Amino acid sequence: MKGFEYLQTQLDDMKKEGTFRELIPLESAQGSRVTIKGKNVIQLSSNNYLGLTSHPRMKEAANKATEEFGVGTGSVRTIAGTLTMHERFERKLAEFKHTEAALVFQSGFTTNQGILSSILTDEDVVISDELNHASIIDGIRLTKAARKIYKHTDMTSLEEKLKESGDYRTRLVVTDGVFSMDGNIAPLQDIVELAEKYDALIMVDDAHASGVLGDNGRGTVNHFGLDGRVHIQVGTLSKAIGVLGGYVASTQTLREYLIHKGRPFLFSTSHPPAVTAANDAAIDVLLEEEHLITKLWDNTTFFKQGLADMGFDTGISETPITPVMIGDDAMTHQFSDELFHEGVFAQGIVFPTVPKGKGRIRTIVTAEHSKEELQEALNAFEKVGKKLSVI
Repeated sequence: MKGFEYLQTQLDDMKKEGTFRELIPLESAQGSRVTIKGKNVIQLSSNNYLGLTSHPRMKEAANKATEEFGVGTGSVRTIAGTLTMHERFERKLAEFKHTEAALVFQSGFTTNQGILSSILTDEDVVISDELNHASIIDGIRLTKAARKIYKHTDMTSLEEKLKESGDYRTRLVVTDGVFSMDGNIAPLQDIVELAEKYDALIMVDDAHASGVLGDNGRGTVNHFGLDGRVHIQVGTLSKAIGVLGGYVASTQTLREYLIHKGRPFLFSTSHPPAVTAANDAAIDVLLEEEHLITKLWDNTTFFKQGLADMGFDTGISETPITPVMIGDDAMTHQFSDELFHEGVFAQGIVFPTVPKGKGRIRTIVTAEHSKEELQEALNAFEKVGKKLSVI
């Protein structure tokens, strides 16, 4: 069929540059090891921080809900797709996050889009960290609000943007809690103090902090002792929580407004019973099995130290997200391929996800990994690093 020749040209160019990548299907359940192309390899590329994708309590809850309520809901939430379990889970989430209310969306991506596109108008301004997640960037594009970008985690730059924005009805400062490509934590205490000084609202996307930072994994707001001082908290249910979805934790006012104005919420079928029940059970796991978060951080420290001892550059990471900086895009993919040959699945991240020349192998250790597996992975990194003259 004619019409897509210009797209094929771009794909061909990517292949010549060594940046074209096929999807890689897993042939097993997500875990510390997975099967890919018939080969058992150590998994270092999933967001399954706590290993909850296959937790027995969550599987049992999902199976029970499916038997009782079926495999789907058959409607959007605002018509006939709200089950009692949806609202029960949202109340549980709000209590967990120490907020007045919570509302679940289909994904973390649509949560950011739904919030930003609905609460801001041309009377308002949104002030965003330059390295915020794509879902925040796209959400901002859907608004008619003025936009200002401050330098990454630079509080002098943020204050400049706040000073420039005094004439707007609402100033909204939005930041990732943990930045997904570098693994660093936003200086939330400083952000909150500046926002309060200039009477601005604060929105934090805790996709990579939920289940990882704070008491029982409550996120960066709790981690910094800022409960009650951040207006909007966004989280995912598909990373450390291990299932699917996104949510906003805030006030009852914002919840009710988003039910009526949040387009992804209004026009998407609600989560199936199995998904909602598994998410609900995950909160119980976070509250009752704190050893999982302890193990996650113990493994993180071990793996980071091993990479540092070998001379790898891991940037500014402070979390289980540990990038191994390579630089050249094609070399980054070659490094990833060589790791696979050595029994480690660790994907390369290159432009446009990160700037050109900033390619990296983004690794994420989990609570499921054993020290033996992590040492095996470190040995593979050392072997490939020396072979490709990275170290």
